[in-house]
Amino acid sequence: MADQDPSAPARFMDLEDPRYAYMFGFLQADGHLSQQSRQRGRLAVELNVRDIHILREFQQLTPYNSSITERVRSTNFAETIHSATWSVHSLEARTIVNELGIPYGKKSLGIKPPRTDFSRRDYLRGVIDADGSLGWVASGVPYLSLTSASTAIAAYLCHYGKKITGKQRITSRNKRDGVYNVCYYSETAQQLAAHFYYDGCLALASKYGRAEAIQTWVRPSDMKVASPRRPWTAREDQELLRLNDPAAASIALDRTKKGCALRLWRLQTGRI
Repeated sequence: MADQDPSAPARFMDLEDPRYAYMFGFLQADGHLSQQSRQRGRLAVELNVRDIHILREFQQLTPYNSSITERVRSTNFAETIHSATWSVHSLEARTIVNELGIPYGKKSLGIKPPRTDFSRRDYLRGVIDADGSLGWVASGVPYLSLTSASTAIAAYLCHYGKKITGKQRITSRNKRDGVYNVCYYSETAQQLAAHFYYDGCLALASKYGRAEAIQTWVRPSDMKVASPRRPWTAREDQELLRLNDPAAASIALDRTKKGCALRLWRLQTGRI
């Protein structure tokens, strides 16, 4: 029987609880679940020591014995890194998170949102805190982004982001390292940041602060608002392939020649 703290929440990893939904998303993206012989193993996550506060929150939320340790090490670039690691060895705890969708071993390309009911915005904030970023691009425009190797996670953020903002995002793996980069800019980034990082939520202090800071951005009067993209339909794709001529297709479909040429290339090369 696991040692439990009577002051801890009643049910570990109840994903309808915003705190556990956040914790699960964070661990799924940045944690590591390992196993050894005789049912031994560990669930752990290592962060820069500046973010140790979130590990202490995880420890408080976990009704099993867990520990937080620190270490200082040097890299090949002569940089000294001071990190903190939260670990829990309980078989019961590991079984629960594994059944919810955290695989044993190396991070899986197949991780996906939970199949049970869960607090969606808190789960996605956990994923973004672990594998995302927000702030300002070089030109000063705010952004919010997620980098993920998981098709399901990237697609889910696109789906959820459209529900909240009305803005469609379609992403594909980049050629350099095979990951997805889902990015939102300007007012859309502000809207999503305000939605994910609400008052009193569990979050990394640094990202919570940036989510608040980007709300001060105001679009310059001379910056145009991009027109919404018109999605391609199956009928248009068929007509484009039949014509096989971007110039003719641009007239028939009332689209730009450049847009037709790019869409035709994607269709013919199997990228769609």
